[in-house]
Amino acid sequence: MTNCVMTIREMCDAFGVTPRTLRFYEAKELLCPIREGQKRLFTKRDRARLKLILRGKRFGFPLEDIRQLLDMYDTGDQQQAQVSKTCELGQKRLQAMEFERNDLARSMAELKEHLVWGEQLLKTAQVANAAE
Repeated sequence: MTNCVMTIREMCDAFGVTPRTLRFYEAKELLCPIREGQKRLFTKRDRARLKLILRGKRFGFPLEDIRQLLDMYDTGDQQQAQVSKTCELGQKRLQAMEFERNDLARSMAELKEHLVWGEQLLKTAQVANAAE
């Protein structure tokens, strides 16, 4: 990764993504590689953007939110607007994730109770069948 640019294969290897993923992000205008015929060459800027895209996706941000955050990078305010918006969206996403986690914990507890009930029912039926 010492080169100024990376090929699509090098990007895939470096970031653990598929060529299709890179082409998708390019089609969505999130990445803008240099085109030399059919060849795509990704710059340091593309690599930084892909890193942020993948982090945003891992956190569950919609692509449109990621696009807005990436587009704020060049506003000339030393990224204050971008960081502020990132914190705002991050707080909202964290609240949603905490709600989802709590909902999942409730569902898991309910399922565990149902499994215990089912296992007890089966044991009772087995004891009754053995007594006959």
